[in-house]
Amino acid sequence: MSSQFPCFALKPVQVLAVAVSLLGSGMAWAQEPLNLPAQVILGGGQDTTDQTMPLARHTLQMQDEQATQLGANLSESLQRVPGLSAFNRENYAQDLQISSRGFGARSQFGVRGVRLVQDGIPLTMPDGQGQPALFDLDGLQRLEVLRGPLTTLYGNASGGIIQGYTADGPQTPTLDARVAGGPDSLLRSRIRYGGQHGDLNISGNASRLSTNGYRDHSKTHRNVANLRLGWDINELSRLTLVFNSLDQPLSQDPLGLTADQVREDRRQVAAVAETFNTRKSVRHQQVGINYQQQLHNDDEITVMLYGGNREMLQYLAFKNNGVVQLDRRFGGGELGWKRQTELFGLPVELASGITYNYQGEQRKGKDNEMGVKGQLKRKEYNRTVSREAYLISTWELAPRWQLVAGIRHNRFKFDSHDDFLADGKDDSGSTKFNKTNPAAGLNWQWTDQLSLYVAAGQGFETPTLQEVAYRPDGQTGFNSSIKPSVSRNGELGAKWRSDSTRIDVALFHTRVKDEIVTFANVNGRATYANAARSTRKGLEFSIEQKLAYGLTGYLAYTLLDAKYDSYNGQSGKHNGKTLPGVARHTYYSELAWQPPQLPLETAIELQGMSKRYATDSNQHSTSGYHVFNWRASYRHAVGGFSFEPFVRVNNLNNKAYIGSLIVNGSGDRYYEPAPRRNWLAGVGVEYRWD
Repeated sequence: MSSQFPCFALKPVQVLAVAVSLLGSGMAWAQEPLNLPAQVILGGGQDTTDQTMPLARHTLQMQDEQATQLGANLSESLQRVPGLSAFNRENYAQDLQISSRGFGARSQFGVRGVRLVQDGIPLTMPDGQGQPALFDLDGLQRLEVLRGPLTTLYGNASGGIIQGYTADGPQTPTLDARVAGGPDSLLRSRIRYGGQHGDLNISGNASRLSTNGYRDHSKTHRNVANLRLGWDINELSRLTLVFNSLDQPLSQDPLGLTADQVREDRRQVAAVAETFNTRKSVRHQQVGINYQQQLHNDDEITVMLYGGNREMLQYLAFKNNGVVQLDRRFGGGELGWKRQTELFGLPVELASGITYNYQGEQRKGKDNEMGVKGQLKRKEYNRTVSREAYLISTWELAPRWQLVAGIRHNRFKFDSHDDFLADGKDDSGSTKFNKTNPAAGLNWQWTDQLSLYVAAGQGFETPTLQEVAYRPDGQTGFNSSIKPSVSRNGELGAKWRSDSTRIDVALFHTRVKDEIVTFANVNGRATYANAARSTRKGLEFSIEQKLAYGLTGYLAYTLLDAKYDSYNGQSGKHNGKTLPGVARHTYYSELAWQPPQLPLETAIELQGMSKRYATDSNQHSTSGYHVFNWRASYRHAVGGFSFEPFVRVNNLNNKAYIGSLIVNGSGDRYYEPAPRRNWLAGVGVEYRWD
């Protein structure tokens, strides 16, 4: 089967259908960031709508957050968000672990259950797997984390949306460079340029990261480049081009450790990793185009197209099919329309649209002959195609009452064509999924400071191409037995906003049918299946308080009770067991000080969580922990230059703890230790052509 990228040509009737179902996005061209309703949920992108939308939303100002951070990992900032867990695995071969309200906690690679978006361009593949390393962290102005039933209107994820907005280049051309270093030969350097040139806004950056890693056999090199061009065509239209490139030629994989190995030497590498020289290389390029047009009748239309390729070569810790080579092509588009009008005598905003997404990859499997490619054992072409249509309405029922209701219909097709028939069998296969998700929320702004909301909706999560690539017995071939998981979500929330105080509270309850789980490990390879049912319920709370003398306090806390209602796994019945990888209690707090009239910022941080289980049976676990961090930065201007040295010390209390878990990992190797006390220091230099 050809792996050539498919044509997006549509028949005239389809074009007409697209035209009347477009989804648009309002935008103040000079100031507001890119805002696509299909990829950016209602309430995202505009702080003015925060109190009127019935969903949980937290915004991180990234240019402030990253002043004392390495700037390479999304987990550095996401730890502040209630309901969310983000772990740096100290293993760049496997990316970060991110979960929201328990969704995604089982993922052994990439991000599952949470949709990733930057500048309206999806960073989550059509099959539902996202790569957080693709976020342009150097260019981000802010990051938004959205949770709740309404987020299920926006695609193949039940845990919510993480979306980033790239900052416009400053009006005055500006060039800045930054370098940061730490233990284990950690070094990251970056250069960035931004400026306004007539009607064209330019923002671009390039960075390089290298480290020997906290653990043995975890060396990494990574190069990233990003470019964003914004063209103000006229007062009513704008065109934006986004380009991202990731080149990771080497990332050694130390694998997880057993409990005994952690106690013996937490920095060691699993012996089998050295035997098979486990490692990974990735090359990823992606381009996206957004066009926004406001019509003279105040309708708004949006056209978004994106596409790219990803090449991956990975050496796993076993011989048979232990070398995996992927050559992926992906892309898609969206057409949308939005109108503000009146229906039944009430003001209403209507938005509708359709999307098309394609993902096709050539997969080859070869034997791992002690770290060298061996005999070809597998060759196939796998594909995912999704087609989606939706309608969302926002009603002003009364001056302080707002109702949001919507529906999204999703059609997915997964297929695999086996091109390796030398083994005497054809492992080709295909399956289709059709899901319709309704959701609704009601918001009451009780006072100017306090709003209350209630929301309910249905979400779903399909298996990824990786999860359908192997059958439960570990044999190669399309696994058509996995079904999408379906979630039914309810939420009650409250928001308080004043000049000095910001409070968010959310109570949520979710029932999941056909939860996708790591079913078994056969010869070191994970296989997947559906559990029966599970329940997640909990509380999210955060408060930010401005105090006197430049002090600011912040606290985020999550209570999450996530259990299997019924599940008969390979190791027995797990009814009533806690979902692995999920902590019941998670918290983060900080006290920051920024003295008036002094360009100094310093803070003490506390983060931690309670016990987590590593397996469905709850027989293996890691204890809870809490660690303290300290950070400080100072900015000094001289002429057109400004200098910003910074320092950070993590794990001040030198705690020995497990940072992340490999859920249901093979060989009892569940544990990925976090570093003990460590430091980071660097300096940024900026020049403006005033």
